[in-house]
Amino acid sequence: METIENRYRERDYEVRIRFPEFTCLCPQTSQPDFAEIIINYVPDELLVELKSLKLYLNSYRNEGIFHEEAVNRILNDFTEKVRPKKVEIIGNFNVRGGIYTTVKAIYP
Repeated sequence: METIENRYRERDYEVRIRFPEFTCLCPQTSQPDFAEIIINYVPDELLVELKSLKLYLNSYRNEGIFHEEAVNRILNDFTEKVRPKKVEIIGNFNVRGGIYTTVKAIYP
């Protein structure tokens, strides 16, 4: 995940990113899980560079990971790299076994 300079750091504003094609694997069945990842953040000195974010999110494609772990790991990695004033990561996971899952993790 790469960053670029925020040229408007004198004001607070929110950036909303939707990634509707997130995929990972169920760690118990190895079946694919599909989700939309939403990132809402208030930048400080840095912005996330979108192509690098796309490549980062696509890196989960072949990884066996639970929904909760995926969203929290994305939050940790995003916070470490971008260092936003605040950020919210939401994972809206498609139905599996009749259950939809939404996971939301917030910093700070």
